Amino acid sequence: MPNEKKYGNVKRGVYNINGKEIFFRSKWEANYALYLDFLIKNKQIKSWEYEAQVFIFEAIKLGTRSYRPDFKVYNNDGTIEWHEVKGYMDEKSKVKLKRFSKYYPNEKLILIDSKQYKELSKWSNLLNWY
Repeated sequence: MPNEKKYGNVKRGVYNINGKEIFFRSKWEANYALYLDFLIKNKQIKSWEYEAQVFIFEAIKLGTRSYRPDFKVYNNDGTIEWHEVKGYMDEKSKVKLKRFSKYYPNEKLILIDSKQYKELSKWSNLLNWY
């Protein structure tokens, strides 16, 4: 795959998330899933799903026409958030996020970039991160 050279440290594959085998596109996503499970155990969120939905940009005819957020997070109050784990922001990713906010303004998207990920890494030993 062409992206493997550009993003050689991504480590996509199957990870065991608290007894459940799930394919993730990066080690960061697998670690974030462990963090979300931690939030469930501590009753801070209700549940999560990985790559649960594709959002189509109907008016776009060429280029980036869809976006699939990494995580669908169900909050205890019944609201839903979309979480995107992104260590590196390339142009295609920027376009997807911009179009998502334009075409789906009522959806809440939380970006977990390298700064937020590093803040969460303080839990890495407790959560047995990869």
